[in-house]
Amino acid sequence: MTAVKGFFGFIWKLYVGIIFVFFAILLYPFFFILLAVPAWKRSSFRLFVCWSWCMRLFCFYRIKKILDAELPEGPYVIVSNHSSYLDIFVMHSLMSKHPFLFLGKGEILSYPIIRTYFKGLNIPVHRKDRAKAARSFGLAKKAVQEGWSLVIFPEGTIPDDGNPAMLPFKAGAFKLAKELAVPIVPITFTNNFQLFSDPERLFGPARPGVSRVYIHPFLSAEKVNELSEKELLNTCFDAINGPLIKEFPELIRNVQR
Repeated sequence: MTAVKGFFGFIWKLYVGIIFVFFAILLYPFFFILLAVPAWKRSSFRLFVCWSWCMRLFCFYRIKKILDAELPEGPYVIVSNHSSYLDIFVMHSLMSKHPFLFLGKGEILSYPIIRTYFKGLNIPVHRKDRAKAARSFGLAKKAVQEGWSLVIFPEGTIPDDGNPAMLPFKAGAFKLAKELAVPIVPITFTNNFQLFSDPERLFGPARPGVSRVYIHPFLSAEKVNELSEKELLNTCFDAINGPLIKEFPELIRNVQR
């Protein structure tokens, strides 16, 4: 049975990859035009929302909001656990109220198709190069000042063992929120790792299904100012981790924040 599931997961990842590449090529001329003119950049966000919906519809992924708390006025910082690339695919259609940019690891620029889109509308973070990392922080601050929200995965990467337990959070997202005096919106994706595991795990789990999401109550700008970076980190970690512990108590391992 395990071998059969692994084979189906492999076939499903191929299918999702084909759908992803199809829409990437189909929409490329429109993104190229919109991103070429700074004044049209916000319109490209709506196109990403459309792409996200297409991925969900053609790959048969439905979202069930177990918790759907009210969102603040933008801009704000969205922080989420990160156990699957599906987190990225669905984020635009899930959080379409206010335009946002991703802050993501610079290594993603090594993927040709993804590089074209990511570099045009998002901010790569080169963590091993302090000068480039500082520049990324500067670009993030400028983006928020221009009215964009930010999406940051504080774990910094996807765990490679298929376990939904979160890795320790990095402090960058919370430092940025404090410096910019903007609210923080915590989000939990509880089962995306089962719907679409890391593509490098060729025979890891992958299938259509329902993605369970918790949009937690936001931390206001006043609360962000009141708490220290460490307190913000711990508060968001606990909020995001709570549903994971509840749904997968037998899988969660202890981690240090």
